[in-house]
Amino acid sequence: MDNLKLAALLFSEIEKTPEYYEEAYPQRKLKEGARVTRFAPSPTGFLHFGNLFSCLVSYKTAKTTDGVFFVRVEDTDSKRKVEGAIEVMLKGLSVYGIAPDEGVIAEGKEKGEYGPYYQSARKEIYQAYAKRLVEQGLAYPCFMTPEELDEIRASQENESIKGIWGKYAKHRDLSLEEIEKRISSGELWTLRLKSPGSLEGKCFFDDMIRGKIEMPENVQDVVILKSDGIPTYHFAHAVDDHLMRTTHVVRGDEWIASTPIHLQLFRVLGFKPPKYAHIAPIMKEENGGKRKLSKRKDPEAAVTYYAEQGYPSESVNEYMLTLANSNFEDWRRVNQNEALEKFPFNLKKMSVSGALFDLAKLEDVSKNVICKMPAKKVYELSYEWAKEYCPELAALYEKDAERATAILNIDRENKKPRKDIAKWSDIPDYVSYMYDESFVPCFELTGNATPALAVKVLEKYRNTVNLNDTKDEWFERIKGMCESVGCTPNVKEYKQNPEAFEGHVGDVSTVIRVALTGRTNTPDLYSITALLGEKTVSERLDKALEYYKENV
Repeated sequence: MDNLKLAALLFSEIEKTPEYYEEAYPQRKLKEGARVTRFAPSPTGFLHFGNLFSCLVSYKTAKTTDGVFFVRVEDTDSKRKVEGAIEVMLKGLSVYGIAPDEGVIAEGKEKGEYGPYYQSARKEIYQAYAKRLVEQGLAYPCFMTPEELDEIRASQENESIKGIWGKYAKHRDLSLEEIEKRISSGELWTLRLKSPGSLEGKCFFDDMIRGKIEMPENVQDVVILKSDGIPTYHFAHAVDDHLMRTTHVVRGDEWIASTPIHLQLFRVLGFKPPKYAHIAPIMKEENGGKRKLSKRKDPEAAVTYYAEQGYPSESVNEYMLTLANSNFEDWRRVNQNEALEKFPFNLKKMSVSGALFDLAKLEDVSKNVICKMPAKKVYELSYEWAKEYCPELAALYEKDAERATAILNIDRENKKPRKDIAKWSDIPDYVSYMYDESFVPCFELTGNATPALAVKVLEKYRNTVNLNDTKDEWFERIKGMCESVGCTPNVKEYKQNPEAFEGHVGDVSTVIRVALTGRTNTPDLYSITALLGEKTVSERLDKALEYYKENV
């Protein structure tokens, strides 16, 4: 076989050589140890949590080493393309602080010296390398029809190795004359790798997460160019990640099975392979077992879920790092106020078996994040959320932004801030009693507070409350009321002799709290009273007193 003639026949229009592209895309000038990673989505769907998680891991891998993170779009399958999908994905990444250094930075817009970053625009590059493989006798045209391939698949049903290899590789050794004849008659062909693998051969690689892995080497003559000249994923991955000088490929562990093919392609192309980091899927507990987080079954699998619920991006990022690195939570306990960027992310600290998604854990993480935010930031972020997802809350905010901020600042910005809010969708209920429009009275009491005690407390309090009091003065008034309503201002004294009193100062406060808010547990009651204002306080005390008088 004259391989040069065959290459010229198959790729008559390809003039540029691999040497041209090697010079056009030189090694990156980065400091030693800097890692180059990428996110390579297909425009076939929208961003889900698994995408976001693996993207964060890839991004952190680059950023913790002062490397480069880029976005390459794998759009070679035009039939599956969804308009606007890339724009949605990129916007989704930007929400979580993931901004590519180069590559596709917006739909149809690229930045960087290693493009094009759309695979559909790189056809000639792939074909130049495919042509070189043909010249070296490492690839050949295959004319098998879909029907023939189906027959082979059916015959291999009980075989351990499937695909085109050995006796099934019918067109591996066609003569140049036969190939010319078939092409002249209009037969379609794909280009297959002439695999140098053997059944006894082994493939070894050191996975950045899983350690050393040994697998049988690839013996299949895999397709590297489809009949339209577009590369398969396998071939495009090898060519693109070589020319874009990717050092570390972060991807799901479903790709482990394909790694022998990829390593073989890198070898026959004369490329140094990147390091691989195969991430285990995010798992979820169900019926005592575990399963993968599912786009069909789990609303939290869609990244849009977090925006709709109002989880701040800081919370989601913080939570993802608890899934990504086993030492993150220990680091956070020691570095409570440090920015996430300071965390020394490490691929080797990732779980081999798959992190477990826990919505309750996300809530706890988010409460810790939100409780540290200043009230102004909570107001601004929740207002932006409300304008899209909760117009009722936005309308309340717009009545008086300063008052809304003050409400959100109750028991905030101190050494032990309350942790009532896990997401912005919690706020409408959290602040509902602060607005007459959303206040729902509830007169259920707890502890020693009874309707009879409530009548006495409210009759006394409504005539002594003064909204001009300082906090200390206000509390002294409540303590001063205790004796006249049969209670003690000293909780310890009540515990020592409960029969002598109807309750203690905490029960008196509970009556007032329930009357004003309809709840037994709220932030600081003094601050609530001051913000409700004299008119509202007076009306709510009167309504509560009327209720308890009727129910003594």
